[in-house]
Amino acid sequence: MKTLSLEAAETIGLQAVAWLAANDELFPVFTGSTGASEADFRSSLQDPVFQASVLDFLMMDDAWVIAFCDMQNIPYDRIMQARAVLPGGGQVHWT
Repeated sequence: MKTLSLEAAETIGLQAVAWLAANDELFPVFTGSTGASEADFRSSLQDPVFQASVLDFLMMDDAWVIAFCDMQNIPYDRIMQARAVLPGGGQVHWT
């Protein structure tokens, strides 16, 4: 599996943020579960840490992953690849 560049990962993160903001059903679920206001959401669009949190949220439900990836015409595993590159996405080794 080819590793995404940080720029490519941030692009996917930004696409996910835009997709979530336009989703009238899912956006309130995100803001309700994170405590983020719409102003927080708007001010954090370019923040890779925030983008990573949006990808984490989307990966909670396969249907959300499929809907986002189908809309962006990207492979379903691309979200996980992007998340691994963004801040806090490294593999945790417990041993």
